[in-house]
Amino acid sequence: MEPVELRSDTFTKPTPEMRRAMAEAVVGDDVWGEDPTANALQEQCAALFGKEAGLFVPSGSMGNEVAIKALTNPGEEVIVEASAHVIEAEVGAPATISQVIVRALPGRRGVFDLDELADAIRLPSRFFTHTSLVCLENTHQGSGGAVVPIEAFRDMAKVARDRGVRVHLDGARIFNASVASGVHVREYAAEVDTLSFCFSKGLGAPVGSMLLGQKEEIERARRVRKMLGGGMRQVGVLCAAAKVALETGIERLADDHANAKRLAAGIAEAWPGSIDPAGVETNILYVYTGDQDAEVTAGALKEKGVLVGPMGARRLRLVTHRDVDAAAIERAIDAFRALG
Repeated sequence: MEPVELRSDTFTKPTPEMRRAMAEAVVGDDVWGEDPTANALQEQCAALFGKEAGLFVPSGSMGNEVAIKALTNPGEEVIVEASAHVIEAEVGAPATISQVIVRALPGRRGVFDLDELADAIRLPSRFFTHTSLVCLENTHQGSGGAVVPIEAFRDMAKVARDRGVRVHLDGARIFNASVASGVHVREYAAEVDTLSFCFSKGLGAPVGSMLLGQKEEIERARRVRKMLGGGMRQVGVLCAAAKVALETGIERLADDHANAKRLAAGIAEAWPGSIDPAGVETNILYVYTGDQDAEVTAGALKEKGVLVGPMGARRLRLVTHRDVDAAAIERAIDAFRALG
C-alpha cells in the first residue's frame, strides 16, 4: 500500500489530463514572447485576478523574489510578517538578490497590528533606509494555512498605500483562501501591486507559478526573471498542465479543507492538546509533539505508512491535497492513535 503523503501539497502527481495537455501543447520561445500557450495562460490569469499582465515563473519563491527585485532598490527596506515564507523559506533571497533590508514584524495569523505596521514604515530620510514594500501572505502557511480576512487585508494594504509604500502578496495558496472564505481572488488582488500564486501546490500542476501586476511592473519582472535564469524557452509544455490545474483544481480544494478538519479532529482525539481543530481553516495542520522529538515522531509515523514533515524540535506539519482521499485520512488518524 502506498504511504499517505502529508508532507506537502507539492507532492501531487499530474493527472492524465495534464499529461495529455503537455504532450499536445503548442509551443514557441517564451523568452522572445512567442510561446502561445504561455501567453494565453498569462492573459487568462491576469483577467481572472483583474490585473493587466502576468508572467509564468518556475516557482513561488521565484515569483516572490522577482516581485521584490522589480519593486525595490538596493538598500531599501521590506516589511514582512515574522514567520512569512519570504523570510523563513527562501534562503535569504531578498538580501542576496535584491540587497534589501528585511524587517520582520510580528503578526497574528498573518495579520499585522495596524498601529505597529504604521510605526514600522520608514519614510524617505537622509539618515535612514526607507520602506518601499510590504509583503503580505494568504493563506499564511506559518500559521497553519490561516486565511487573512479581506477586511484585515484591506486595512493593512491601506496603511502601506497611505504612506506611499507598495504591496506584494505571496498568494501561493490564495485559492485555498478564496474557497475557504468565499471571497473572490480578484478582491485580494485589487489591494496589492503584485501577487504570485502557485499552480504546483493545491491545484496539482507539476511545476509553475504566476506573477501578476500592471504591465509596467511585469515588464520589469520579465527582465528580472531572465536575470535569475527563469527564461525557460518552450515553457508551454508546463503552462498547458498549469491551465488544466487552474480550470479543474479550484473547487475541489474544499475537499482538502474538509479532510484537514477531519484529520485535525482525529489527531486531537488521539493526542489531546497537540492541535486545536478550530484553528484549521484550509489544508495545513501543525501538530505539537509535546516532549517527543519531532524527527523521531515523524520516523515512527513513517514506519506506519504516514509521511509528515518535522518543523523544528517539537512540531509536525501535515498538508492535505488531491492525492490524499478520505480513506487515507483515516489511515493517518489510525497511525497517530497507534503511537498515542
